[in-house]
Amino acid sequence: MGKAIQAEVSGRILLELGDVDGASNRAYIAIFDAAQAALLMSGVPAPDALGKTCRGLINTFSAYLVKDGPVSKKLGRQLKRAEDMRMVDDCNGESITQADVADVVAKAEVFVSTMQIIFSEGKAAPGDTAQAGDVLTDVQIP
Repeated sequence: MGKAIQAEVSGRILLELGDVDGASNRAYIAIFDAAQAALLMSGVPAPDALGKTCRGLINTFSAYLVKDGPVSKKLGRQLKRAEDMRMVDDCNGESITQADVADVVAKAEVFVSTMQIIFSEGKAAPGDTAQAGDVLTDVQIP
């Protein structure tokens, strides 16, 4: 989770400096790293899918921690949305706005902190929706 926290902080700093491309990239990496850490801490039996591709991680996270697990669909969608924003910026060469990046950076902060709350204390695992649902009830997604 340490890498996710560092990327989240970097995203906020880059946004404040006006580097929307860097901030967008760091926000995505923060969410990606937090999702990967959550999968590892939850004991999901799919370690091969965790680091090979972005798509593999997104699919594994969705299947184990959103569909059958403790992460709300609304929060789980943030991983794909952050990837989409990064793809627009890094791969398509299109411009993204300061407001769009501010939104994804804020969502990265919520995502990372929520994954810490749910998983760092071993509170949730795949299929454990009641407990995690209680945790996520109070989380506001900007």
